[in-house]
Amino acid sequence: MPNVTRADALAAVRNPLAFIAARWTPTRRTVQRAALAALVMSVVIVVTGGAVRLTGSGLGCPTWPKCTDDSLTATREMGFHGAIEFGNRMLTYVLCAAVGWAIIAARSEKPYRRGLTRLGWAQFWIVMSNAVLGGIVVLVGLNPYTVAAHFLLSSALIAVATVMWQRTREGDAAPRPLVGKAVQQLVWFLVAASVLLIAVGTVVTGAGPHAGDSSKVERMPLDWENVTKLHAVLAWIVVTLTFALWFVLKAVDAPKGPLNRTRDLFLILLAQGVIGYVQYFTDLPELLVGLHMLGSAVVWIAVLRLLLALRERPAPDVEVPGPAQSGSAVGAGV
Repeated sequence: MPNVTRADALAAVRNPLAFIAARWTPTRRTVQRAALAALVMSVVIVVTGGAVRLTGSGLGCPTWPKCTDDSLTATREMGFHGAIEFGNRMLTYVLCAAVGWAIIAARSEKPYRRGLTRLGWAQFWIVMSNAVLGGIVVLVGLNPYTVAAHFLLSSALIAVATVMWQRTREGDAAPRPLVGKAVQQLVWFLVAASVLLIAVGTVVTGAGPHAGDSSKVERMPLDWENVTKLHAVLAWIVVTLTFALWFVLKAVDAPKGPLNRTRDLFLILLAQGVIGYVQYFTDLPELLVGLHMLGSAVVWIAVLRLLLALRERPAPDVEVPGPAQSGSAVGAGV
């Protein structure tokens, strides 16, 4: 074990990230895996949060930050619901560890990439904000508006984690578009429709029967079936835009990257649609609702990956290919 001097110890206390970065250089694959781990955990926390809600364990720990007024952890008397809610809280620490690893790996990469590190820190602050919001959700008795905000903030975390994962596989050169401006605009319409789809999905949850606890919990004063139909219409709009985009990309002879991401998104949307309709016509069984929540996260990642596939930032050791084909035109990068 190397000797650690007093100066080293003081340096580690003053700036631990710089201290680690001066002594460790991760491989690019390590940085990529760290970013992927943060992304996976951001999805896991959404799914486990859904499990809390669907098992009626939202108030399994009736207070926050402690589980009860007298205990930091769940007690045996609290039973299944207490264990589920407390377990989800503990997973937040696993998420923090994954995000922390991503920050450390990005900060230690050589050469130093400030933008990549900032994406890691953005995830950290979103996690902290959502942890506080999660506490507020418990303290206000699962108010549906705070629950919706909690999910939307989780979606923001997934977005930043997806961008960071993509950026670990790219260089820092200015982005070069692979498609024309009209195609880029169509994809931005698709992104906007997907955001609306997710937002309305939170309203469906807030007005629907799964309140998250066995006691009487406030619901959004909306007709649940009408909101569900609006959600279905938005889903079909997203599917239609994706289908149209695929034909446009084929017509302009776009590179394989955008085409493959569009195909992936279309297939994921079809699977998500099947789950959505089956759960609707079978009175919302908890397992299918949970799968639908997982599908929502996967759809959002697929949409973002499609958006990011519209441009390229070659890594430093990758030869920059020639100009894009005539179907491509200069436009704003992502």
